[in-house]
Parts: sequence; structure tokens; C-alpha cells
Amino acid sequence: MSGNRTLWGRGAVVVGATSGIGYAVAHALAGHGAGVVVNGRNAPAVERTVNSLALAGHRAVGVTGSAADETTATELVDTCVRTFGAVDVLVNCAGIAEPAGSSILDISTRDWRALLDSHLTTTFNTCRAAAPKMVAQGRGSIINTSSFAYLGDYGGTGYAAGKGAVNSLTLAIAAELAEHKVRANVVCPGAKTRLSSGIAYEAKIMELYRRGMLDEISKDAALDAPPADYVAQLYLYLAGSAAEQVTGQIFVAAGGFVGRYDRPAPSILGFRDHNDTPPWTQDELHRMIGGRDTEAGSK
Repeated sequence: MSGNRTLWGRGAVVVGATSGIGYAVAHALAGHGAGVVVNGRNAPAVERTVNSLALAGHRAVGVTGSAADETTATELVDTCVRTFGAVDVLVNCAGIAEPAGSSILDISTRDWRALLDSHLTTTFNTCRAAAPKMVAQGRGSIINTSSFAYLGDYGGTGYAAGKGAVNSLTLAIAAELAEHKVRANVVCPGAKTRLSSGIAYEAKIMELYRRGMLDEISKDAALDAPPADYVAQLYLYLAGSAAEQVTGQIFVAAGGFVGRYDRPAPSILGFRDHNDTPPWTQDELHRMIGGRDTEAGSK
């Protein structure tokens, strides 16, 4: 076997493993000894990925189907346990792009549901299937994929909402399973994939830049994303025992840049004791939030 053996004897499920980041992650995990269950919705693509891993001397099996279907998600985990002895690592990399030009003004309910299914329901189903087995083992690493688009900077609706929900779900899982030594983290990747290349994608980035929704640095980074191999190394690290104390974190990885989103904390704008003070008046709230006195502003 090529590579080192930091994950030797471990079983991993990679959802969305037939292209882009998922493909690179599957190869990285397998290259370090893990047996990998390859998942994708296209049977020939699943077979090609399994064959590419086998040709490299790695252990892999394929399961075709959408993990937004609970049956498929369960099959993925059961196949991993049956084939490799345990499910030690779960990586969710599946996703679809927001329809071109989509906004809250015109997105259809059908597109909204498809986006949430692909990003959020898939993640929930696989985590729900894997978590009990990881708890029973007393170990496990869940690595979910989000996007800095969850901040809303890239526009859209279902994509941003789905990714934000993935972040919240992962933080909740991390808190709930910490006592069982099961970890859960998020990666917001930047890489050249089918979702981040092509004429339509480039046009969207330039439109967001012209509208002031992206600054020049973000625009240039989006148009010159690195190969997926760069990002895959962070997934590999989070899967291994060296990261056994790392959980409940949201990371960013794009080429030579690795960062982390700090946990949000409220900035106190004002305080009063409700036991002896009446509710805030509208003028008081405006002075705290709007930044100017209502009476002064009307003069």
C-alpha cells in the first residue's frame, strides 16, 4: 500500500466521492490506509472511482444513490461496517449549485427543496445513520462540508440556507456526542470543481463583484480556486487521531489558506433589569441600533 498508515484498519464513508473535493478526499483517506465506501448518484462514476482507488492499491467499495434517501444513507453506513469492520469516518461532500440567477424573488419551491435535500437532508441522514454506531464504538469523526456562502455574500437562497443549516447541525452533533468521543467538524472549502468553474460560474462571480457583494480579493480567489487536492488534506487531518481534541469547529480551506470561523457571540448594545425597569422605548432602541437620536435626526 502506498502512503502511510495513519488510518489503517479504519472504515470511511465519503458521500459525493465521484468528483471534485469528494473524489480527492476519498483518495486521501484511502492513501492513508482507510477502507472507503464511495458514494455518488451516477453508477458508472461510482464504478470509475472505486476502480481508480483499487488500481492505486487501496480498498474501496461503491454504493450508488442519493443519501437524501434515508435507505441509501443507512446502506452506506451498513456497508462500511460490514466491509471494513466499523464506520470511523463520515465525510459529506455532496451538493448541487443554486440555479442560475436564482434569488428570493423568483426561486421555485421545487428548487428550494432540491437544494435543501442535497445539502442538509443528505447530511442529516448520514449523520443519523452513523452516529449510533460511532457512539457504540466509542470513536468517530464526522466531517461535513459547508461554504462561506452561508454568510450570504454569494447570493442565492437554498444553497446559502442549506450550508448555514449544515453548520448549525454539525455544532449540535459535536456538543451532543463529545462525551462519547465522537467528533464533528465543518470544512468550508475553496477548490476548482464542477460547481466552481465554467462560463456561467465566472459570470455569476463577476456579477456579484459588480453589485458590491464580493470584494476584489474574494472575487479573485473565487475565479482562481486551487485543485481539490489542497483542500483534501484538511479533511484527512480531521479524520485522523491527531485531531482527536478538535470538534465543533468551522474551518475554511482554500489553497494555501486555512482559517477558522470563531463561534458567534453577542455584542451587548444595552442592558436593563426587567424587575424594576420598563421595556425599551422605540427612541432608546434607535439610539442603540440605528446610531442616531430620533429627535436630532428630525431637525
